[in-house]
Amino acid sequence: MNSPQMIDRGDGVHLAARYVAGRGPCWLFLPGYMSDMTGTKAEALFDHAAATGQSCLLLDYSGCGQSQGSFDNGSIRRWAADALAVADALTDSELILIGSSMGGWVMLQMALARPHQVAGLVGIAAAPDFTRWGLALEPADRAQLQRLGFITRPSAYADQPYRYSATFIDDAESALVLESPIPLFCPVRLLHGTLDEAVPPEISGQLLAALESDDVELTLIKNGDHRLSSPAQLDLLIRTLDAMRPTASLPGK
Repeated sequence: MNSPQMIDRGDGVHLAARYVAGRGPCWLFLPGYMSDMTGTKAEALFDHAAATGQSCLLLDYSGCGQSQGSFDNGSIRRWAADALAVADALTDSELILIGSSMGGWVMLQMALARPHQVAGLVGIAAAPDFTRWGLALEPADRAQLQRLGFITRPSAYADQPYRYSATFIDDAESALVLESPIPLFCPVRLLHGTLDEAVPPEISGQLLAALESDDVELTLIKNGDHRLSSPAQLDLLIRTLDAMRPTASLPGK
């Protein structure tokens, strides 16, 4: 890919993004935790979009990848605002949000903030509310958060441990979505591997139940892991997005 554009989110922090113009709604890919737009799924979507005339937008959250800012100042709502700022700067199209793992939580926050701009959602092993079900905090953890401002956890998907800041953990409590009905009514497609050890498939089942939209489908991929990045799985993701083109529409349109 070419060098990314740098978008000022409005406060002097510049966010890295790649955009290809084409027909809409624009696909906007949202990476997982401590990931960026150079991942396999992001690049596959961008290449397919460029080859087929589909508009597509990739970005790095603040403090991640090539974007400016402090990672420890990041949070679900901060990164959702980052993505909206980039979308506002580069496209006036409707959006189909594609959230991978934690990006699925960011995706929901964006859709709740802009329900009339979001034409559809695709979750890939979506992990909403993972600080509640996947990040148990012991007394020692809370003491370290107060002392150092962060804790770490081993990661099977990154070269370094996951780092969770006090800012991220505190903000997550205000971003929880699974504890009540989610007032979103656009088409939603959820993909989840049956062998996902990072995000239990049951989480996508809970998300399906919580969404108020009647147009929600959950596809379980037999023997699929958390990454869902094999050629066959990438093909399924692209076919899922291609199939949404004629059905995705904004509420009331």
